[in-house]
Amino acid sequence: MGGHLLLSRACMQATSEELKSSYRRLCMLYHPDKHRDPELKRQAEQLFNLVHQAYEVLSDPQSRAIYDIYGKRGLEVEGWEVVERKRTPAEIREEFVRLQRERDERRLQQRTNPKGTISVGVDATDLFDRYEEDFEDASSGGFPQVEINKMHISQSIEAPLTAKDTAVLSGSLSTHNGSGGGSISLVEFGAGDMQGPLFGMKVFRNLTPRCVTTLFARHLDNNTVGYLQWRWGTQSSMNTSIVRDTKSSHFTFALQLGVLHSFVMMSYQYKFQDEDQTKVKGTVKSGFFGTVVEYGVERKISQHSILGATVSIGVPQGVSLKLKLNRASQTYFFPIHLTDQLLPSAVFYATVGPLVFYLAIQRLIIWPYTRAQKEQDLEKQRESAALDINRKKQEAESAQCADVTARSSLQILLMQESVRRIIEAEESKMGLIILNAWYGKFVTNNRRQERAKVIDVTVPLQCLVKDSKLILTEASKVGLPGFYDPCVGEEKSLKLLYQFRGLMHQVLSGDMEPLRIPKQ
Repeated sequence: MGGHLLLSRACMQATSEELKSSYRRLCMLYHPDKHRDPELKRQAEQLFNLVHQAYEVLSDPQSRAIYDIYGKRGLEVEGWEVVERKRTPAEIREEFVRLQRERDERRLQQRTNPKGTISVGVDATDLFDRYEEDFEDASSGGFPQVEINKMHISQSIEAPLTAKDTAVLSGSLSTHNGSGGGSISLVEFGAGDMQGPLFGMKVFRNLTPRCVTTLFARHLDNNTVGYLQWRWGTQSSMNTSIVRDTKSSHFTFALQLGVLHSFVMMSYQYKFQDEDQTKVKGTVKSGFFGTVVEYGVERKISQHSILGATVSIGVPQGVSLKLKLNRASQTYFFPIHLTDQLLPSAVFYATVGPLVFYLAIQRLIIWPYTRAQKEQDLEKQRESAALDINRKKQEAESAQCADVTARSSLQILLMQESVRRIIEAEESKMGLIILNAWYGKFVTNNRRQERAKVIDVTVPLQCLVKDSKLILTEASKVGLPGFYDPCVGEEKSLKLLYQFRGLMHQVLSGDMEPLRIPKQ
């Protein structure tokens, strides 16, 4: 796909006619029939085929939009064949992020797709309730007692049976104040269309009695799903819920009628469109057990980690703080029970405490770690690019050297004749002639101790002159024919000295800036 660089960087904003014109010009430049030497003919044929492949991509609106936004790596992402065509660049960016995220998730998960949850309940009521006792009954001295009173562990694995069917084995163990229980899921079955009715059944064996769960789901519209669930066993219940999930919000309404308890619940979550995928949520739940109000926030702290905190205020449950960490397919949950009463001090510390702790961790640990990771990634990028620089440098030198010697590479022989004809044509009408051109990192007077990192790009720029004009679009010039990156990860510029109408001019342009000479 190297031929894409020959066309797209110069034609990113070009019309269909301009694209065809550049395609014809490069075909004439690299056509195998123009060379008699067998080796040159073979090399020219390779370049000719690359140009043809590039034209096929750029002449297709969707493929061209994908390449202009993400380059070659965008075309390599699986899933574009099922994406609706005629999308805008913004929609393509969103679709690319989704496809890349799905690919990363598939690579992250093993074939068995293990999922697990670890929940550790903490009883911290002694921190607040002890100060509400009468003075005579209050314990004298000593530290408040904080202890673990419950724990729950669950794990599941998948075993693909066929291309469409998957068996799931899951189990869980839990303990609370010295008593425990558990279950092993033996069979899970599901059938239906994701855009229509969906029926599922789950039979599992408790380490106590057996239970059966039946689920029926149906899409009400593109973003809304309705569920009906029946559960038979010691805790028989019937549950109905409606879930609406959009790009900016998530809403859930549920109603359950059961043997032990019944409840009605409503939850709303707002999704901020930021890098950290911040979400703010609120929940109201009321039933035989009382009424609970919850509010919280969750935020992405790394590529595969999400941290969340929720404050729960209920009658008669009291005040609790729930901390949750999602790491890939594992979930770590820490519910901390602060008090059995509705104490303003407990609500305040449960709300402010996690926020202060998170800001401190972010400044002292997360930000330094992220900066170090970025520096390591940049260093790896430079190392990986070093191997390509020599090859690209050899290709670029073919468009930079003026004399043809035994060491001259393929592009010198292929482009030199075209450049000579362009210069002759421009001289005959006193047109545009590139005298000198350099690309890379230049040294200023304030930084004379640094070494300049530039390459000579006179010949490749002269080859792009057409009708006494040189037009470069708003894109990095690394991808232009005859160019390569002489200073990976550093700021670059393009400096030209050219002659037009017998007068000399000088221009300095940033790497991402558009350029049009001669100046009007």
